Amino acid sequence: MILALETSCDDTCAAVVSPEGRIASNVISSQGLLHARYGGVVPEVASRHHLELIDAVTADALEQAGVTLDEIERVAVTRGPGLIGALLVGVASAKALAAARQLPLAAVDHLHGHVVASTLGDDPIEAPYLCLVASGGHTFLARVDHPGSYEVIGQTLDDAAGEAFDKGARLLGLGYPGGPELDRLAREGDPGAFDFPRSAPGDGLDFSFSGVKTALLYAVRDMGEHQAQARRADLAASYQRAIVTALVARTAQAVGREGVARLAIGGGVAANSELRATLAERAAELGVRVWIPARELCTDNAAMIAAAARFTEPIAYPGYLDLDAAARLAA
Repeated sequence: MILALETSCDDTCAAVVSPEGRIASNVISSQGLLHARYGGVVPEVASRHHLELIDAVTADALEQAGVTLDEIERVAVTRGPGLIGALLVGVASAKALAAARQLPLAAVDHLHGHVVASTLGDDPIEAPYLCLVASGGHTFLARVDHPGSYEVIGQTLDDAAGEAFDKGARLLGLGYPGGPELDRLAREGDPGAFDFPRSAPGDGLDFSFSGVKTALLYAVRDMGEHQAQARRADLAASYQRAIVTALVARTAQAVGREGVARLAIGGGVAANSELRATLAERAAELGVRVWIPARELCTDNAAMIAAAARFTEPIAYPGYLDLDAAARLAA
């Protein structure tokens, strides 16, 4: 069994996963309400709360899985990318747990976790496949020929899709986290009310979301506070449609170029209701099967870190005692 820890941002996570990919437990302790008052994640606050929560969350994951530490055969942890202080809490805790029993430790790339999240469960995706990862910090298309690695074939040139959602939500006066709030409001609006740009830079598979964000800013400014408030649902729906359309169009283009019949999505934006529905519909038109993970496997979680650990060469004891976290990892 694999015990995995994930503390790359503001969610303290632990999970127990079998070598075959069965999720025995997946505990997520969110700090969302804590950071809402600041309108975003405060790194120092996140790190301190990880310190307070990591032991309890780990114990909860073991209890839910019905196993003890003596039954764990491998420990896994997110090494990066992420907030360096938050990452250090998870890495230090994982090293201590592994070293106490001289277990091997898998140091996992957080983004690799998103790419292989769909390999978990009763109906796992098999390579080769394409994966669209869209989150608050990253947006890219990856080709996976073996789940132990992935090749980025297109990525955002500026803002990530999740960042665009969060900034759009802030412009519309919505709460934090902005993505889910904007998704809920968009269901009440007309997605055709405003014609926001769908950027497709160059001839490749890259994304750009700075233009649509700026277009929303100008629309809200030109309408004035009163009218913008009255038409907030239409603005949200149209803005969301522009982002989702760009994501789906590039993904469809990648499917055609790569000739792969399997597709997965991951990252926090993969929890967006319109993206999930639109991508499933477009994949059906293309004759491609799509794996859409449960929402708890899209946002930050430790089960996906365990998934990546299944395909990552672990470090034997005591080789990982000097392992350090990394805010950024090489592509």
